[in-house]
Amino acid sequence: MFPYILTLFVSPLVLCWAVLAHAQPAANLAGNGDVNAVAGRVGFAQDTLANDWRLMQVKDVERGLADYPNIEFIVTDGEGSIALQAQQIRELADSVDVLITSPRSEAVLSKIISRIHAQGTPVILLSRGIHGDSYTSFVYAQNELIGQQAGEFMGEAINGTGNVLMLQGVPGASVTTERTQGFMAAMGAYPDIQVITKVANYLRADSIRAVREVLANQTAFDAIFAQSDSMAEGARMALTQAGIDPSSLPIVGIDYIRSARDALLNGQQSLSFTYPTGGQEGAELAVRLLKGETVPKRVEVPFIRVTPDNATDVEPIF
Repeated sequence: MFPYILTLFVSPLVLCWAVLAHAQPAANLAGNGDVNAVAGRVGFAQDTLANDWRLMQVKDVERGLADYPNIEFIVTDGEGSIALQAQQIRELADSVDVLITSPRSEAVLSKIISRIHAQGTPVILLSRGIHGDSYTSFVYAQNELIGQQAGEFMGEAINGTGNVLMLQGVPGASVTTERTQGFMAAMGAYPDIQVITKVANYLRADSIRAVREVLANQTAFDAIFAQSDSMAEGARMALTQAGIDPSSLPIVGIDYIRSARDALLNGQQSLSFTYPTGGQEGAELAVRLLKGETVPKRVEVPFIRVTPDNATDVEPIF
C-alpha cells in the first residue's frame, strides 16, 4: 500500500475519502511522460465497500493512480443503496474531471449516468454497464459467456438431472443479469435440471443466510452455482455448519479469489473463473482522459477458466 494523504468527508448522503496519491513505483499504465504534468480530480462512485471484490476494485484504481501526485482520487460508498449511489454520482459529477462508477442498478441509474455524460463529464463504467452507450468507456468481461460455461459444466457434472441452487448477485445489476442469462441458456439443454434461485447480493453473509434458509425448508439440491466466489465461500460455510461436506456436491463460483483456489485444491469447489476488477484499466483510462487523449469505447478484461488441474498455475485476483 502506498502512502497517501487521507481526508474524510461526512454528510447525510455521502461518506467518502479523498486520496491525493503520492508516487510509489507502479505499472506505467498510460505511457511515458511527466507524471507531474497530469492533474485533475477522479471520482469513483462505488456501489458498496462492504463487498471485498468491490473494495479491491477501488484499491486497484487507487494503485493505478499512485504514480500521479497531482491527481486527486475521491471515493464514495453507496452502501448497497441505489438511491444513495445515485445521489453520490450526481454530487461527484459536479466536482470531478473524470467520473468512474459501477452502477448497482442498470435500470435506475442509466438515465442519470447518461445525462451526466451528455453534459460533458467523462464517464468510465467499471464491470457493470448501463442501457445505451452514453458513456465514455466501459471496462467489462464476458459475463454471459462465463455464465454459459458454468451452466455447461454443471449440466455435465450432475449428469443432466437434479436440482441446482443458483446464488444470484445484486438484482438489476448488468453483471447479474448477464451471468443469469448465460447460465439459464445452458440449462436449456438439460430439461431434467431444475434451477432454484436465491438472491445473495455477492455477499458472503447473505449467501450463508440463503443456504441456511434452503436447508431449513428442506429443499433438495445437488449442486451450487454461486455468481461470485464470496457467495461460494458462504455456501460452503453454511453447508459445513449443517454437517454437510462441501466436497460432496459440485460448486461453481466466479472471481477466483484466494478462498476459491484453496477450495479447488482441497476438493471443496469444482470450477471458478477469474474476474479481475478492471481497476487498473479504469485508472489507465482516467489518466489518458486527463491528458486529453481519446480512449476506446469498450475495454474487455479476459477471463480464465480455473479447475483443480490448473489452480496452482493461476494467480488469484486477490
